[in-house]
Amino acid sequence: MQLHQLRYFCAVANAGSFTRAAEREHVAQPSLSQQVRKLEDELGARLFDRLGRRVRLTSFGHTFLLRAEAILREVSTAKREIEEMSAMERGRIVVGAIPTVAPYFLPQRLASFAAEFPGVHVSVLEDTTPVLLERLQEAAIDMALMALPVPRDQFVCQELLREPLYLVVPRGHRLAGSSKVRLKQVENDSFLLLKEGHCFRENTLSACSRAKVQPNVVFESGQFATILAMVAANTGVSVVPEMALEKRDGCCFIPIADEGAYRRVGVVQLKQHFRSRSQRAFLRHLQQTTRDQEGHLEIA
Repeated sequence: MQLHQLRYFCAVANAGSFTRAAEREHVAQPSLSQQVRKLEDELGARLFDRLGRRVRLTSFGHTFLLRAEAILREVSTAKREIEEMSAMERGRIVVGAIPTVAPYFLPQRLASFAAEFPGVHVSVLEDTTPVLLERLQEAAIDMALMALPVPRDQFVCQELLREPLYLVVPRGHRLAGSSKVRLKQVENDSFLLLKEGHCFRENTLSACSRAKVQPNVVFESGQFATILAMVAANTGVSVVPEMALEKRDGCCFIPIADEGAYRRVGVVQLKQHFRSRSQRAFLRHLQQTTRDQEGHLEIA
C-alpha cells in the first residue's frame, strides 16, 4: 500500500469523480484509476460504486476513508515535525485562498514575507471554499484564507479583518454621487452576481436578505473583473468587498450603509494539523500586515 494510493483514494472520495480527482492531483485519469484499483485489490474490497462518470463510496469505502485521511494527516504532521527541528529560515508552506481574496490580499504580503524569510517557500492554491476545506482535511494545504464562518467543527479559525461591502454602479447611475447607499435603493435595478460556489455570492445574498431585498439577477460570472466591466458598460449594479475596489473608468463605488453589510475574512486550519514555526511566523505576518494596512485603503 502506497501513500499516493491513499491520497488518490481520498481525492476521488471528496471529488465524487475520478476525472475531477485526477485534475486536482495533476495526474492522468487512467493512472489514478489504476492506482485505486490496485488499492482495492490489495484490500480485497470494493471501495467505490462506479455510477457512470460519478462514484459513490461503498460501506467499506466510508470506513477506509476515515483511516486513510488520518494516515495522511499523521504523515504530514511527521514531516512538519522534522522541519520544525531544523531552522525556521527553511521550510515550505502551502496556503489556500478563495478567488475573491487571493489576488487582492496576498501578493504584497507574500512579497514582504519572502523578503523577511527568503528560505521559506510559500505556494498558493486558489479555489472555492468547499475544495479548500477538503484540501485542509486531506492535509494537502496548511491553512486557507476564506470568508468566515465555516460550517465544520474540525477546523480552527482566526479572523483577520471585517471588510465593508460596497455597491458598484455605472458613472451615470442615479446614485453615483451618493456618499452612502442602502440596498433597498437598488431593489429594482438589474443585478450582477458571482456564480454558485463563490462564498462572496452568499455574503451578497445574505446582505440583501437582511435588507429585505430580492435582487433581480441578470448576469453571473466567476470573476470580479468581468462584473466590473459589465457595470461600466451600464449593464447593471453589483456588490464588491472593500479589497476589490479599483480605479476603473465607468464605475462608482459607494459604501453600503445597511447593518451587517460586511464580510469576515480569516485563516482556517485543521485542528489536528501540526503548525511549524514557519507557519506560525507566516500567520503572524498576515495578522501584523493586516493591522498595519487598516485605514490606509484608497477608494476609487
